[in-house]
Amino acid sequence: MTTTDRTPRYAEAAIEADPDVPMIHIVRDFRATPEQVLRAHTDPDLFARWVGPDSTTTTIDHWDCRTLGSYRYLSHLGDEEYAFRGTFPEVGEHRIVQTFTYEGMPEAIALETLTFEDLGDGWTRLRSQSLCDSFEGRDGMLSSGMDVGVREGYAKLDRMLAGEAGAR
Repeated sequence: MTTTDRTPRYAEAAIEADPDVPMIHIVRDFRATPEQVLRAHTDPDLFARWVGPDSTTTTIDHWDCRTLGSYRYLSHLGDEEYAFRGTFPEVGEHRIVQTFTYEGMPEAIALETLTFEDLGDGWTRLRSQSLCDSFEGRDGMLSSGMDVGVREGYAKLDRMLAGEAGAR
């Protein structure tokens, strides 16, 4: 996508399994600045508003989003509760490196890298790669419905960012 192209290339999240390593690649474009998209990933109040499927709500148990910090949040679906936790080995201006663990499978830890690329004209491309502990772990993550959570969550993030832009 060039800065003269006004149509996002990745209006919906592209989710792909790497054939050579147990990794998941996700790419998604947002009509917002890199700073806005980064803030939506680092501010616990904003993060809780958009993360996950439409059918869930999120509460933050612990959030220390800084280099060498950690987090834990709960996803609620009716009477069910799912806990996720991890660490932030690096939080920078254009990149977040974090670990991600679903507490129901504590042995499966993914190392995730998110980068925020300025495409110009108020567009940002978010690239995420999740390196899983095994091909089985990666395939289990993919078959868990994670794609629904990613796509619906990013649609909520789009709406949230549009509201933020409209408020200026």
